[in-house]
Amino acid sequence: MSDFINRPQIEVLSATEGERRRYWSDDDKLRIVEESFIGHRQATATARRHGICRSLLTTWRRQFRNGELAASGAVSFAPVTVTKAPAPQTNSVDCCPPKDCQVEIVLLNRRRVIVPVGVEPAALARILAVVDG
Repeated sequence: MSDFINRPQIEVLSATEGERRRYWSDDDKLRIVEESFIGHRQATATARRHGICRSLLTTWRRQFRNGELAASGAVSFAPVTVTKAPAPQTNSVDCCPPKDCQVEIVLLNRRRVIVPVGVEPAALARILAVVDG
């Protein structure tokens, strides 16, 4: 038998000395979630920049998608990107768009599909069925 004389000393750490958790207002959460959706930024980089863990940002993003996270002044946001300047207005109506025009479709699973304007609806339906899976 051992005599337990050489036991290691145990130090008890207490969280009562300071604030244990930070409080994030809904406006702060929305600002951080909105930043994580802009461009091609990674959620990890956004979380690191604000000093939070990625799983917390993922939780906030899920709450935003489910409508559980709401701002006091705004209902939601929609990022918009304009890629070309609009053509000057003319009196004639052009029923055929230019051949280089494209439409970007962002699906609920955050995947993007870019198709030409003149794509056939049946072909687009087949593409979306595969991508949306």
